[in-house]
Amino acid sequence: MRKQPFGFWQLWNMSFGFLGIQFGWTLQMANTSAIYEYLGATPEEIPLLWLAAPLSGLIVQPTIGYMSDRTWGPLGRRRPFFLIGAIFSSIALVLMPNSSTLWMAAGLLWILDTSVNVSMVPFRAFVSDLVPESQYTRGFAMQSFFIGAGAVIASLCPWMLNHIFRLQNATGVDSQVPLTVKWSYYIGAAVFLGTVLWTVLLAEEHPPKNMKDFRRRQEQSGGILGSFKGILSAIATMPAIMRQLAWVQFFSWLGIFCVFIYFPPAVSHQIFGAASESTVLYTEGIEWAGLCIGLYNAVCFVYSLALGRLSALTGRIFMHAASLLLGGIGLILLFFASDRISMLLPMACFGLTWASVLTLPYSMLSEVLPVRETGIYMGLFNTFIVIPQIVVVLGMGWVMDNLLDNDPLLAIAFGGISLLVASALTQGIRETA
Repeated sequence: MRKQPFGFWQLWNMSFGFLGIQFGWTLQMANTSAIYEYLGATPEEIPLLWLAAPLSGLIVQPTIGYMSDRTWGPLGRRRPFFLIGAIFSSIALVLMPNSSTLWMAAGLLWILDTSVNVSMVPFRAFVSDLVPESQYTRGFAMQSFFIGAGAVIASLCPWMLNHIFRLQNATGVDSQVPLTVKWSYYIGAAVFLGTVLWTVLLAEEHPPKNMKDFRRRQEQSGGILGSFKGILSAIATMPAIMRQLAWVQFFSWLGIFCVFIYFPPAVSHQIFGAASESTVLYTEGIEWAGLCIGLYNAVCFVYSLALGRLSALTGRIFMHAASLLLGGIGLILLFFASDRISMLLPMACFGLTWASVLTLPYSMLSEVLPVRETGIYMGLFNTFIVIPQIVVVLGMGWVMDNLLDNDPLLAIAFGGISLLVASALTQGIRETA
């Protein structure tokens, strides 16, 4: 059956849950390193404490993709996973800023990231499930729009709670997460659950054309062992463009994850000059880092709206290469930033990279995936995101301690070089559609 074109509000409803997912994920990315430092972590310890995030993604993403391909019930195929992930993510968001020890925080990060992945992976397959091929870029751009919107609000939340709503943080107290961060997490929990419920209730999924055949595939799925076999089969048969994009994704996310881990501490210590985590300068630096994260996500928000048309004019490969190049230059320029204002243009450039990474690889890939196996291939594709993250968390601690003098700005510049490599590698991509 030929898929009917989607209107604006249909694309809105099916993507709205991503606003909440990204709200929670941005809180995690913007504040986890700071929470670790509040609890006594040193710079070389921080990458290893992040191990939970990519390791859970490596396991969960292809597994959930395989399972969602073979699910059908009252809530459809993908929506049960949206809802389950949202419930557990919201619980973890409430608990995370109240951690009393480093290992409690690391454990809650594991739960939070696993739950976010349970919601996020089926969302990527949702577009290719429902919309016609001609609207793939528009569908993923709508997701990127909500990713940008959710991230902007989440990034600004601690600053707004302090400066607009006058929620006062305690100062001079060791190992205490600011009230503005705690309440941001509480708000994030409500937004995550509420927006996902919106999509679950208002986006309609269509049952398989041949339900008898679908039920037979469910029975033959083989549980955990079957999912493992299915993942191996998908690896062996992945489309050529997926292999080409894998290297671009690897170096893209190697650079992006350096920003996620090191940017907030870099702003507080290197730009604001905070000597310890108990000072007012440190809290101000974390808030300004949140504003900068909000800036690059605002750029992502706007740029996503134009990506479809720009890609139609110049080609998706060119747009992706150019976006990665500008983001890489921006991260390298951050090393030379001397004050808060000089950080703004580099972070805006990084926003172009962020929008492109969230949209164009998925648009290119969706056109060549088999309809029945979209979920598992999207989950497998996302492992090319988490593998470089594992490389960072296992290797950057040693690099920071032995080569970079524990300077987080140098780690971010290293991330910029990685984005330049990713931009060059886009020339190896060969689109088939």
